[in-house]
Amino acid sequence: MVPFSFCAQELQLVPTPKGAASGRGAALYWPREQALLVADLHLEKASFYARGGQMLPPYDSRETLERLALAVRQTGARRVFALGDNFHDSKGTERLEPHAAGMLGALTRALDWVWITGNHDPHLGSEAGGTRVEEIVVDGIALRHEARPGTTEPELSGHFHPRLIVHARGRRIARPCVVHSGNRLILPAFGALTGGMDAADPAILKALQPAQQIDALLTAKEQLLRYPLWRSAA
Repeated sequence: MVPFSFCAQELQLVPTPKGAASGRGAALYWPREQALLVADLHLEKASFYARGGQMLPPYDSRETLERLALAVRQTGARRVFALGDNFHDSKGTERLEPHAAGMLGALTRALDWVWITGNHDPHLGSEAGGTRVEEIVVDGIALRHEARPGTTEPELSGHFHPRLIVHARGRRIARPCVVHSGNRLILPAFGALTGGMDAADPAILKALQPAQQIDALLTAKEQLLRYPLWRSAA
């Protein structure tokens, strides 16, 4: 895990586990709160599309929950905050196959689990377990699904699925990243079948205003890499 400072707190970027696909997003660990933070799990995305005749690789929920359980064991977290779009739709809890449902039930019973609802799952079913809120403030930091434009309060959010996109030697390389504006962070999507948006997309930069600078954070070989995305002209 790679630590960095955020609003007088230490946070740790939890990289994608070895052996997992490199496009899978990272999680954050908050040592003071013993909390793991993940965004945009989009559980049961494959079954949602299958209902409309578009077949995606099945068992996406199982893969996502396995990685999440591994992150819990790696960090020793006792709390989990899932920052919205936890299921791909509000009926997703009803479509969980038995193995994935058992995994999720075990996690939500063992941990202090908080679901923050998102635009995909505004009416998350009680079958998910845990506690459901629209947003919550923990130790002075607001946890919500989508960044609130214009706010200056410390904030952690998801929604945009940010990825750092670079071009090198004729190759396009895209990696999930955290977007950092000083007192606000946008987490990458954690789910197995989630796509991504360029971290420098105007929609992301606008959502984090006002800001003096905006950077992308990601890990490589147990080091924190910081890439500038935007700087104020002032």
